[in-house]
Amino acid sequence: MHETPATSQRLDMHKAAEAILSAERDAVSMQPLSGEHPDLTLDDAYLIQNLLNHIRQKQGIRFAGHKIGLTWRSTQIACALTEPIRGRILSDAVFDSGSTMSAARFVKPHIEMELAFVMGRDIDMPGVTLDEVLQATDFVVPALELVDHRMAPPRIVADTVADNSAFAAVILSERRFRPHDIDTSWVGAMLSRNGVVEETGISAIGMGHPAACVAWLANALIEAGERLCKGDIVMSGAFARAVTVSDGDFFEADFGPYGSIKASF
Repeated sequence: MHETPATSQRLDMHKAAEAILSAERDAVSMQPLSGEHPDLTLDDAYLIQNLLNHIRQKQGIRFAGHKIGLTWRSTQIACALTEPIRGRILSDAVFDSGSTMSAARFVKPHIEMELAFVMGRDIDMPGVTLDEVLQATDFVVPALELVDHRMAPPRIVADTVADNSAFAAVILSERRFRPHDIDTSWVGAMLSRNGVVEETGISAIGMGHPAACVAWLANALIEAGERLCKGDIVMSGAFARAVTVSDGDFFEADFGPYGSIKASF
């Protein structure tokens, strides 16, 4: 990504990154950056995201991988996008199935069903394909992602990207599957809240195959001078609508033959 000088001169990106981190820490929403800077671009947003994650690194926080968002074609059209968005997964925000956490730690959390890809080797050459992703993947894990927007509406996609693409936490199943042992494009799941089914979905909704989403990410990272690394967790994108979370809620995602994931708040 390249900096856009005209916008960058008016927007203090370090101040913006600090404001996002403050909102996240205090679990209080902030006004969207685009409110005062309507010309905020995705390039600017990724620069801010990089800054806030650099601050996290200086604080001793490590990263466990990457998340992909807005993988549905219908959502991209609605947001005037031609590709998904991405963010970083924080190591201290990765939980096992059955975990309990406080919804009050977040601003307005939502939960989504996804597949996580755990990389078995680095991917550092451009032109990555779906098949190459499957070959490079150690295993696939049914997962839930907790998303949380620290910026209040009305916001634009660039606001979300600056906000680490709304990452909050991931919850991973204890079950692991080799990528060639299952058809990862046809994994279905049902998400229940307090015993009531709220959402159902099929993994193919994201770019036709979740591994295609990971291939997009691998190429986007290489273009940005980064790479997917061995051991990285990659959340490949939601395959059903996000469901709101409140304290007292119990969630169960039923992935059929691939097991289930439970989380309490």
